[in-house]
Amino acid sequence: MVVVAQRLLWWVLLLLCFGVAGYAVLAYGFLPLGSLVHPEMQAAFQADAAGIYTHIFASVVALILGPFQFSERLRQRRPQLHRWLGRLYLGVGILLGGLAGLYMAQFAFGGWVSQLGFSLLAVGWLYTGLRAFLAVRRGHIAAHRAWMYYNFALTLAAVTIRLYLPIGGLLGISFPVWYPAVTWLCWVPNLLGAKALLAKRAVATSGA
Repeated sequence: MVVVAQRLLWWVLLLLCFGVAGYAVLAYGFLPLGSLVHPEMQAAFQADAAGIYTHIFASVVALILGPFQFSERLRQRRPQLHRWLGRLYLGVGILLGGLAGLYMAQFAFGGWVSQLGFSLLAVGWLYTGLRAFLAVRRGHIAAHRAWMYYNFALTLAAVTIRLYLPIGGLLGISFPVWYPAVTWLCWVPNLLGAKALLAKRAVATSGA
């Protein structure tokens, strides 16, 4: 039953990641920059197109490759492929996406609350990616997997922010008020969820 639930969760995450990645490719690869964002955000997007494009398309790499890094079947049957996908995930998705995200966070709509929220997200994304990389280089596989859980939880901010944004409109909260809150909601609960999941697995492994 647990295995079935884990597989179902993996497929849900895969579909969500691919859905958001597909949306990003469509919105930023084929449409005018900023055409699908809130009108009050368009100016910031158009002011620094290079930063936006770097962040978006590097993040697409992370979204597409991330779920496969948690595939037990892939790790066991194709370990070399797992390693190469991990290098692309960390080297392109996290490093480029995180640095561009940190830069663009300074221009985020919503003032210092949004800027701080996105800045900490980017720093956390880069930090957990670095810790995951260093752990696997040192042969600390358990630590590597733990840091990857935290890192992917932050990668999923690209998904959760798109789930939270419409809620403000449904609740009647204006976009300028709701957006700064979402810049924190999109990643803090994800990180706490990863921590809870790792703690649960640690208890299960120990047999407590």
